[in-house]
Parts: sequence; structure tokens; C-alpha cells
Amino acid sequence: MSLQKKTVHFSPPQWIVFGFILLIFIGMILLALPQSSADGESVGLIDALFMAVSAVCVTGLAVLEPGSDFSYFGQTVILLLVQLGGLGFMIFGVTVAILVGKVMGLKYRLLLQPTTNTFSARGIFRLAMTILLLALALEAVTALILTIHWSGEMGWVEASYASIFHSVMAFNNAGFTLFDNSMEDYLGDPLVNVSLSALFITGGLGFMVLVDLFRKRSLRKLSLHSKLVLVTSGSLLIGGFLFLFMVELFNPATEGLSLTERLLAAYFQSATPRSAGFNTVDIGNMLVASQFFIIVLMFIGASTGGTGGGIKTNTFAIIVLATINTFRSGHQVHAFHRKIALETVMRALAVVVSSLAWIIGTTLLLSITEGLHNVHFLTTLFDVVSGFSTAGLSMGLTEELSPIGKIIMMITMFVGRLGPLTLAYLLTYKQRPSRINYPEDKVLIG
Repeated sequence: MSLQKKTVHFSPPQWIVFGFILLIFIGMILLALPQSSADGESVGLIDALFMAVSAVCVTGLAVLEPGSDFSYFGQTVILLLVQLGGLGFMIFGVTVAILVGKVMGLKYRLLLQPTTNTFSARGIFRLAMTILLLALALEAVTALILTIHWSGEMGWVEASYASIFHSVMAFNNAGFTLFDNSMEDYLGDPLVNVSLSALFITGGLGFMVLVDLFRKRSLRKLSLHSKLVLVTSGSLLIGGFLFLFMVELFNPATEGLSLTERLLAAYFQSATPRSAGFNTVDIGNMLVASQFFIIVLMFIGASTGGTGGGIKTNTFAIIVLATINTFRSGHQVHAFHRKIALETVMRALAVVVSSLAWIIGTTLLLSITEGLHNVHFLTTLFDVVSGFSTAGLSMGLTEELSPIGKIIMMITMFVGRLGPLTLAYLLTYKQRPSRINYPEDKVLIG
């Protein structure tokens, strides 16, 4: 009786998940080394794992302060994990292979496609090179601007280091900073506010949108995806700014702020929930209405193919368009004179429902595990949405998490980064379409 060897074939999403897990494991080992700690003693495996997960998932939630608890070596490890997790380790791997002249087959093209969120594998390597060069160029320009700006305050060496670190964090929408109070010291600094926000907004738009803008250079010629992303992102930014500015006028904690500081604070806080993680004001001191509004912005997040998280702006736009179409009794969902496929609408609905289900479940679990600390419900919900959407903002829960709470939050960040549908595909990619065609019937709604 002959035994045949069974060949195990992994799908592209499986390779991506395994790659992220491997990167997190390597990051945990490096961050747990005594050399990574500021005091020369290991920070412990749990905290090292949490920071590695947060870095690779470009979240920015921290149980330790990168600027004070980690050495330069540890901070560099965090920076590299964020860069690899944000741009995608596959882009770096393929780029290196291209540079050394290795020929890539269809298998590797399909493997790269999910990390760039493209519709086709054609021209995928050229796109990978474009993405990498564009990202590094934007980070370098912002780092140079901040270095010149901070040189008088910190000195050229320290300013260069801080500028590079925060530029990488900004483009990859990770909220780690070297300052203990994030960017609160630069509340009234227009250059810091504008340069960092421009970088994380750009990174959050999505690689396909950036390449589309770069190649076509005309709004009329853009794809439907790019138009939806740009219009939705712009609307959320303007709407968020107006809402936060008007509501926070009645906040006693902001009485001492000048008009310029109020305008900059409202602008920055309307942009940063879209997965950036920086803040120029203490989120805990904002009004409850503002905190809940930020939760909504974090839930929506950035755009597909970008470095941010959330359900994505394009998903949100499709759900809104489908809802409007339903009220109008229309037979098709459309935008910019283009029809949106029913399959796309159903995928968007699946993303929203599965995301809400995960957030509700995680919030309930943390309400139980962290209930002994008398943590306010809104605080728990805020940090859960922040973790799932990889936003990196916190109202204080993350720093006080119990060991089991840290594990729950790590899983949430991992699931939020890869996306509910990616994990669903990972588990069910072999399933076959049903051959049974059931008769249609009606169900009452509302």
C-alpha cells in the first residue's frame, strides 16, 4: 500500500496572515530584549507582544511609552515594524526580488495582489515599485520639513531622528510618538499640524487612488473607486471639522485657546480619527458628543488599499448610496453615472455587519474583564473601536488593561488590520458555490 504525499496549498490571504504573524513574532522577540528597553531590563513578553502587534497592525495603541520606555534600538524596531506592516511586507519582498533580477510567476503576482488591493494582477510589480518609491519620497520630504522646523528646538541630530520617526508613523497611520503627550505641545503650530496631517491623509487614501492621481492627473479621468474615496474623505474631513469646532466651543476645557488654536485643533482631530492616532488635545477632556463623533469617524476609518483601518470610506459610501437608492425605490446603486454591482454592495454590507459584531462582542468582553476597574462604558467602546480600526487614539483604557484584556485587544487589532472578509476568506476559500437554486419568497422588513 503506497502512501502519497499530500501537498498543502495556501491561498494568498493565508500567506499574508502567516507573514503578519511571523513579523509580529520577530518583533516581540526583539522588543523583549534588554537592549530594547530604556532601563536595560526586558519589558516582558506580554507587553513586547502587544507593542509588536500594535506596530505591525499600524495601530499605535501602547501599553508602554515608545519615547521613554524604549531605547533607540527599541524605537527603531518599532519604526521598522510599522513601515513593514503599513506598506506591506510583500511589497518590500517583491521589490527586492525585482531589483536583483528574479523573475516572478503568476503565483507571486496573486500573492502581491491582496496587499495592494488592486483589481488585476497585471502590472502588479510596476505598481509595487511605484507605491514604495512614492511612500518613501513623501516620508522623506515631510521628514526634511520637520527637521528644519524642529532643529532650533532639539538640535539637528535629535530633530532629524524625531522627524523620520514621526513621518514614518504619519504616512503609515500609526499613532506612536516619541512625546509622552502625543502632539499636544504643538497644538498651535500650523506647520506640524499641516505637514503631519497631509501625510497621514495621503497614506490613508489608498495606494490605488494615489497611483490613479499620479498617472491620470485629471479628476474626470479617475476611476469610480478613486472618485468615491476622494469625495467621501473630503466630506468627512470638512464635516468633522465643522462639527468638532462648533461643539467644542461650549467645552470649558478649551476656554483658554485662541481662535487659531481652536481651528487647528478641530481640523487635526477631524483628520486623525481616520486611523492616524496622533492628537493635539487630550481626548479625555473633550465633550461626550465629540468623543462619540470621533468613535464614528474611527469606525469609518481610511480607504481600501491605504495604511489605515476601519470599514473604509468607500465601503461607507456604498452603504449610504444603497440606502438612498432603497428609499428612492431605485433598481440599481449608482454613482458618477456608473452602476455599482450588487455583489459589491453585499460585500460592503458584510464588512459593516461583521465589524459591528466584532466591536460589540469585544466591548462586552472588556466590560467584563476590566469591569473591576470601574471603567466607563464610553471609554471601553472608544478604545475597542480605536483598536479594531487601527486608529491608535485612547481615552486611557489601553494603558490599564489586564493581561487578558491585552490579549483581547491584540486579537482585535489583528482582526481589524486584516479585515473581517480577509479572515473569512482565509477560513472558507475552498468552499464551492451551491448548485441548489431556492424559490424566492418575501420577508417583512421594518
